[in-house]
Amino acid sequence: MLIQKLPMDVIKLIAAGEVIDSLTAVVRELAENSLDAGAGRVVISVQPSLWRVQVADNGKGMDRDDLFLCTQAHTTSKIKDCGDLHRINTLGFRGEALHSIAQLADVKIVSRVADDCGYEICCHNNHCSTINPVAIAPGTIITVENLFKNIPLRRQANPPFKQQIKQIQTLIGQLSLCHPQVTWQLFVDDKLILYINGDNEIKKILSQLSKTIKYHDLTAQQITINTPEENGLSHLDLVLGLPDRLSRPRPDWVKIGLNGRVIKSPELESSIYSAFHRTLGRDRFPVIFLHLKTSPQQIDWNRHPAKAEIYLHNIDFWQEQIKSAINNIFKITDNNIDQKIPNSRVENILKVAENKTLYHIEEKTKKIEEKASIGLINLQVIAQSRNTYIIAEHDQGMWLIEQHIAHERILYEQLQDNWQLIPLPQPIILENLLPKQVEQLNNLQLDIESFGEDLWAVRNVPQMLAQRDDVADALMELSWGGNVDSAMVAVACRSAIRNGIKLTIEQMQDMVNRWKMTRNPHTCPHGRPIYLSLEESSLYRFFRRHWVLGKSHGI
Repeated sequence: MLIQKLPMDVIKLIAAGEVIDSLTAVVRELAENSLDAGAGRVVISVQPSLWRVQVADNGKGMDRDDLFLCTQAHTTSKIKDCGDLHRINTLGFRGEALHSIAQLADVKIVSRVADDCGYEICCHNNHCSTINPVAIAPGTIITVENLFKNIPLRRQANPPFKQQIKQIQTLIGQLSLCHPQVTWQLFVDDKLILYINGDNEIKKILSQLSKTIKYHDLTAQQITINTPEENGLSHLDLVLGLPDRLSRPRPDWVKIGLNGRVIKSPELESSIYSAFHRTLGRDRFPVIFLHLKTSPQQIDWNRHPAKAEIYLHNIDFWQEQIKSAINNIFKITDNNIDQKIPNSRVENILKVAENKTLYHIEEKTKKIEEKASIGLINLQVIAQSRNTYIIAEHDQGMWLIEQHIAHERILYEQLQDNWQLIPLPQPIILENLLPKQVEQLNNLQLDIESFGEDLWAVRNVPQMLAQRDDVADALMELSWGGNVDSAMVAVACRSAIRNGIKLTIEQMQDMVNRWKMTRNPHTCPHGRPIYLSLEESSLYRFFRRHWVLGKSHGI
């Protein structure tokens, strides 16, 4: 016979190698078990040269009976029958992790539940010792040594230790985003290299994971969603960098979490990019973390062994919910613009002009009452500066709004909602067009035909350009490439009011009212910031004002 049944020890080794293939995989499985145990602190120690990993937590722990079973094949506390596979609310559920690790390494587990003593068990060469009582605080400590001792080629196939440590740091960062209530520590060769404590706030986690991400440039929102085809509710935690303040040269900070785990979902990522369309500059990408907590019946985790990719039911519904949530967070409302935090860019501007003195300034921050309503922020135009900037006051300061790009944003979104070509009473004659230019105007659905040697007649144009004197120049711009959306941007830019034009208070107020109701008021379609915020807290610092009466007079 050519086909034969494998011995059980070979079967276990193959299965273990599929689940555990690196130091990172060991950390992932053990850290997920710690989170499932309700840990509020997880300490990970790695000694790469010894192929040693230790994960300690303060979770609920295991009693003596659980400790005896935990390293056996397909044992888990998280599912009991087939129906539970459709109701998975934990990170680990297959019962493979500890058993697989024990097939590839020496494992020592010390654990204690509340109101009991601790116990210790050691597994060496697939044999577990007797369980002995030990002194330990409530929680679990798992030590894995001599990883891949029986598969030396697996060690050679792994990347260099430096790269593996970087992978572990990335893993911990992803878990911390989904579990901001947990404190994380990573030791490498007994040296602390990573400490994360979000204090249950995802914005703090983001600013700790990257030096380029500043807390003040982030905004957050929590949304409750009626789950389709079910009676339950879903929750969406959304943290993103305001597009006029924060972006990246690479799409490395577009991250999606689902029920406690960061995943890859091209469908949901596409909805994020769609929502950010025309809010960032060329070759810039958003900073965003999106965490969807929904019914486990909406998810099929059996798409990838590491559970990094999933099948999500009703994907079209979730795509629309994500785009709607991002669009809502872009709106300029009292809740979305946190006026208690000074704008760091403005502080830098003020510091340049600030005359340094020897006396110490104590700042008192005004406590702002949260408003129950979610209406758009009230902006009252008071003046125009240099026929370019609109000065508008609000409750806690004032804004400088660049009139041209604010109007450009208004017109662009109008064109998005109503892109209309209208016939011309007299055609526009263009000269010396290249074949690719003619083709481009045809692609934009313009009616263009030959009108003689090196002459072309255009018989319809976008409605916004029809009354302009420079419509021929605008058509030449459109002929040089881009799709309909690019044409909308070009038309909006050319049609927007120019800087240097004097406006009345009524005209500026009308423009500001229309601009703040746009879907993406932070930036123009090219990604340039539209307004500069001058909050009272920044101005008080510059002018050395104090809330304590008389203090500024030396009393």
